[in-house]
Amino acid sequence: MARKPNIVGGGAQTNVNGLAFERNSDILLMIRKQTNYTVKGTQVFDSSGNRLATYYEKHKFYKHFLEPLGVDYTNIISSKLLPDGAIVNGNNVYVVEMKYQNRAGSVDEKLQTCGFKKKQYQKLCKPIGYNLEYIYLLNDWFDQEKYDDVFEYIESVGCQYFIGTLPLRVFGL
Repeated sequence: MARKPNIVGGGAQTNVNGLAFERNSDILLMIRKQTNYTVKGTQVFDSSGNRLATYYEKHKFYKHFLEPLGVDYTNIISSKLLPDGAIVNGNNVYVVEMKYQNRAGSVDEKLQTCGFKKKQYQKLCKPIGYNLEYIYLLNDWFDQEKYDDVFEYIESVGCQYFIGTLPLRVFGL
Protein backbone atom coordinates (compact mmCIF):
# COMPACT_ATOMS: atom_id res chain seq x y z
CA MET A 1 0.00 0.00 0.00
CA ALA A 2 1.41 3.41 -0.94
CA ARG A 3 2.07 5.76 1.96
CA LYS A 4 -0.84 8.17 2.32
CA PRO A 5 0.10 11.67 3.50
CA ASN A 6 -1.13 12.66 6.95
CA ILE A 7 -3.87 15.20 6.25
CA VAL A 8 -5.45 14.87 9.68
CA GLY A 9 -2.83 16.25 12.04
CA GLY A 10 0.51 15.86 13.74
CA GLY A 11 3.90 15.62 12.12
CA ALA A 12 4.26 18.31 9.47
CA GLN A 13 0.69 19.41 10.23
CA THR A 14 1.57 20.47 13.78
CA ASN A 15 -0.35 23.60 14.67
CA VAL A 16 0.89 26.30 17.04
CA ASN A 17 -2.63 26.41 18.45
CA GLY A 18 -2.65 22.66 18.99
CA LEU A 19 -2.33 20.48 22.02
CA ALA A 20 0.99 18.64 21.96
CA PHE A 21 0.86 14.99 22.92
CA GLU A 22 2.50 14.16 26.20
CA ARG A 23 2.77 10.60 27.49
CA ASN A 24 0.56 11.32 30.50
CA SER A 25 -1.49 13.93 28.70
CA ASP A 26 -3.71 16.33 30.56
CA ILE A 27 -6.00 18.20 28.20
CA LEU A 28 -6.68 21.07 30.61
CA LEU A 29 -2.96 21.52 31.22
CA MET A 30 -2.37 21.57 27.46
CA ILE A 31 -5.10 24.22 27.01
CA ARG A 32 -3.71 26.22 29.95
CA LYS A 33 -0.41 26.49 28.06
CA GLN A 34 -2.16 28.36 25.23
CA THR A 35 -1.91 32.14 25.62
CA ASN A 36 -5.43 32.91 24.38
CA TYR A 37 -7.30 30.65 26.85
CA THR A 38 -7.75 30.56 30.60
CA VAL A 39 -8.75 27.50 32.60
CA LYS A 40 -10.53 27.82 35.95
CA GLY A 41 -11.33 24.44 37.47
CA THR A 42 -12.84 22.49 34.58
CA GLN A 43 -14.05 25.57 32.68
CA VAL A 44 -12.29 26.97 29.60
CA PHE A 45 -12.54 30.72 28.92
CA ASP A 46 -11.40 32.88 26.02
CA SER A 47 -9.17 35.92 26.50
CA SER A 48 -12.26 38.11 27.09
CA GLY A 49 -13.47 35.93 29.95
CA ASN A 50 -16.30 34.22 28.03
CA ARG A 51 -16.86 30.59 29.04
CA LEU A 52 -16.30 28.41 26.01
CA ALA A 53 -16.28 24.83 27.23
CA THR A 54 -16.29 22.44 30.17
CA TYR A 55 -13.95 19.51 30.59
CA TYR A 56 -14.73 16.12 32.15
CA GLU A 57 -12.74 12.93 32.47
CA LYS A 58 -13.41 9.33 33.49
CA HIS A 59 -16.26 9.01 36.03
CA LYS A 60 -16.79 12.78 36.20
CA PHE A 61 -18.25 12.65 32.68
CA TYR A 62 -21.16 10.72 34.18
CA LYS A 63 -21.39 12.31 37.63
CA HIS A 64 -21.01 15.96 36.60
CA PHE A 65 -22.35 16.00 33.05
CA LEU A 66 -24.75 13.16 32.24
CA GLU A 67 -26.41 12.53 35.62
CA PRO A 68 -27.39 16.19 36.27
CA LEU A 69 -29.11 16.12 32.86
CA GLY A 70 -31.08 13.02 33.85
CA VAL A 71 -29.04 10.43 31.94
CA ASP A 72 -28.64 7.08 33.71
CA TYR A 73 -26.15 5.11 31.65
CA THR A 74 -27.37 1.79 33.10
CA ASN A 75 -30.63 2.22 31.20
CA ILE A 76 -28.85 2.96 27.91
CA ILE A 77 -25.58 1.01 27.55
CA SER A 78 -24.24 -2.26 28.97
CA SER A 79 -21.22 -0.82 30.77
CA LYS A 80 -19.67 2.52 31.61
CA LEU A 81 -17.07 3.80 29.16
CA LEU A 82 -14.48 6.05 30.80
CA PRO A 83 -13.18 8.78 28.53
CA ASP A 84 -9.62 10.01 28.94
CA GLY A 85 -11.17 13.43 28.38
CA ALA A 86 -14.41 14.96 27.18
CA ILE A 87 -14.93 18.58 26.25
CA VAL A 88 -18.44 19.98 26.05
CA ASN A 89 -18.76 23.11 23.92
CA GLY A 90 -22.31 24.23 23.16
CA ASN A 91 -24.31 21.13 22.29
CA ASN A 92 -21.23 19.22 21.18
CA VAL A 93 -19.35 16.59 23.17
CA TYR A 94 -15.82 15.73 22.07
CA VAL A 95 -14.53 12.51 23.59
CA VAL A 96 -10.75 12.26 23.38
CA GLU A 97 -8.87 9.03 23.89
CA MET A 98 -5.10 9.34 24.20
CA LYS A 99 -2.98 6.40 23.13
CA TYR A 100 0.73 6.18 23.75
CA GLN A 101 2.83 3.34 22.44
CA ASN A 102 6.54 2.79 21.82
CA ARG A 103 6.46 -0.78 20.50
CA ALA A 104 3.92 -3.21 19.05
CA GLY A 105 1.25 -4.05 21.58
CA SER A 106 -2.38 -4.08 22.65
CA VAL A 107 -3.08 -0.47 21.71
CA ASP A 108 -3.01 -1.61 18.08
CA GLU A 109 -6.28 -3.48 18.63
CA LYS A 110 -7.83 -0.82 20.86
CA LEU A 111 -7.76 1.66 17.98
CA GLN A 112 -10.19 -0.57 16.12
CA THR A 113 -12.89 -0.20 18.80
CA CYS A 114 -13.67 3.44 18.03
CA GLY A 115 -16.79 2.72 15.95
CA PHE A 116 -18.46 0.82 18.78
CA LYS A 117 -17.42 3.31 21.44
CA LYS A 118 -18.64 6.26 19.37
CA LYS A 119 -22.05 4.60 19.00
CA GLN A 120 -22.24 3.97 22.75
CA TYR A 121 -21.38 7.59 23.57
CA GLN A 122 -23.93 8.75 20.96
CA LYS A 123 -26.60 6.69 22.75
CA LEU A 124 -25.77 8.54 25.96
CA CYS A 125 -25.84 11.97 24.34
CA LYS A 126 -28.87 11.59 22.08
CA PRO A 127 -31.58 11.86 24.79
CA ILE A 128 -30.19 15.24 25.86
CA GLY A 129 -29.69 16.59 22.34
CA TYR A 130 -25.90 16.62 22.20
CA ASN A 131 -23.77 15.72 19.19
CA LEU A 132 -20.80 13.43 19.76
CA GLU A 133 -17.35 13.36 18.19
CA TYR A 134 -14.86 10.60 19.02
CA ILE A 135 -11.19 11.53 18.66
CA TYR A 136 -7.87 9.79 19.16
CA LEU A 137 -4.74 11.70 20.11
CA LEU A 138 -1.83 9.39 19.30
CA ASN A 139 1.87 9.75 19.90
CA ASP A 140 4.37 9.71 17.03
CA TRP A 141 4.80 5.92 17.27
CA PHE A 142 1.63 5.55 15.22
CA ASP A 143 2.95 7.62 12.32
CA GLN A 144 3.87 4.44 10.43
CA GLU A 145 2.66 3.08 7.13
CA LYS A 146 1.51 -0.14 8.78
CA TYR A 147 -1.33 1.79 10.48
CA ASP A 148 -2.80 3.15 7.24
CA ASP A 149 -5.56 0.52 7.18
CA VAL A 150 -6.46 1.30 10.82
CA PHE A 151 -6.59 5.03 10.05
CA GLU A 152 -8.83 4.36 7.05
CA TYR A 153 -11.16 2.39 9.33
CA ILE A 154 -11.19 5.12 11.99
CA GLU A 155 -12.23 7.68 9.39
CA SER A 156 -14.76 5.31 7.75
CA VAL A 157 -16.74 5.07 11.01
CA GLY A 158 -16.78 8.85 11.49
CA CYS A 159 -14.05 9.10 14.09
CA GLN A 160 -10.95 11.29 13.96
CA TYR A 161 -7.31 10.79 14.82
CA PHE A 162 -4.40 13.14 15.30
CA ILE A 163 -0.75 12.27 15.66
CA GLY A 164 1.36 14.35 18.01
CA THR A 165 -0.87 17.43 18.16
CA LEU A 166 -4.56 18.03 18.65
CA PRO A 167 -5.70 21.33 17.07
CA LEU A 168 -8.06 23.30 19.31
CA ARG A 169 -10.30 23.96 16.31
CA VAL A 170 -11.46 20.35 16.71
CA PHE A 171 -13.33 21.48 19.85
CA GLY A 172 -14.69 24.62 18.23
CA LEU A 173 -12.13 26.72 20.14
